Amino acid sequence: MPRRPSRRAVLASLAGLGAAAAGLRPEALAAAAPGPKLMRAIPSTGEQIPAIGLGTWITFNVGEDRRLRDARAKVLEEFFARGGGMVDSSPMYGSSEAVIGHGLARIADKRALFSATKVWTMWQGTGQRQIADSRRLWGLQKFDLIQVHNLLRWEGHLETLRAEKAAGRIRYIGVSTSHGRRHDDLEEIMTKVPLDFVQFTYNVVDREVEQRLLPLAAERRLAVIINRPFQEGALIDRVMRHKLPEWAAEIDCKNWPQVLLKFVVAHPAVTCAIPATSRVDHLAENMGALHGTLPVEKMRARIVRHVEAL
Repeated sequence: MPRRPSRRAVLASLAGLGAAAAGLRPEALAAAAPGPKLMRAIPSTGEQIPAIGLGTWITFNVGEDRRLRDARAKVLEEFFARGGGMVDSSPMYGSSEAVIGHGLARIADKRALFSATKVWTMWQGTGQRQIADSRRLWGLQKFDLIQVHNLLRWEGHLETLRAEKAAGRIRYIGVSTSHGRRHDDLEEIMTKVPLDFVQFTYNVVDREVEQRLLPLAAERRLAVIINRPFQEGALIDRVMRHKLPEWAAEIDCKNWPQVLLKFVVAHPAVTCAIPATSRVDHLAENMGALHGTLPVEKMRARIVRHVEAL
């Protein structure tokens, strides 16, 4: 039985045909995004950041391989060229922070960068050294945001982060979870502890946070970062077996990744989604969701029904 064409093969062939007809390279065609850039306010300050960021879990963990490091540098360069801001990482992500630093060193204008990393260790003292290591690896003196990764020893690390913020070495602090875990603990922290940001998983099929965490974030005026908007690629593989519905054009989506991302960032409590990618062409697809019409609630419900029926 012949294999189904992959998501990328389908998109590449369609983009190539359109570009050829217009006398453009596929990359140039993908850059033609309608409408202004979608920005979201950080509730604690009102600062505006782009609603589509860049995650680095797995994708930037390429060790010392110079060729792969240079390829990730091109992803970063394209990310900023297409209006991106937040780059999110963690010491947990292997060499990802060093690879980010490698890329940032090759980008002349880094003013758009919203730097977000995490502290991830059992010991508070080690966390202080970890933060210093992250600054060195990124090549930065100051982070925009540091989060406690997966709530690991969050009490002690938040004490450290508050001190770092007071000293002017961090602008925002927060906590993170992933894979839909520890929602009860996160809810309690959000209710009782002063924070700027929270991070958790949300996508068109993992929607538990709509019931408690997203409304609570809005009530507590917390910025929300969404991880795993594609379920680490599993959701993309699921939908790409099927034709993009005609109604996707109503929300200015040219491909499935844009539909899935717009579903996420259309929620009024969401500040930024951070899909991870290792390729410039994937990045171009994702960043298309930063422009154009967002789905209203009726359309978001339609997206859910359609994906669940696939």
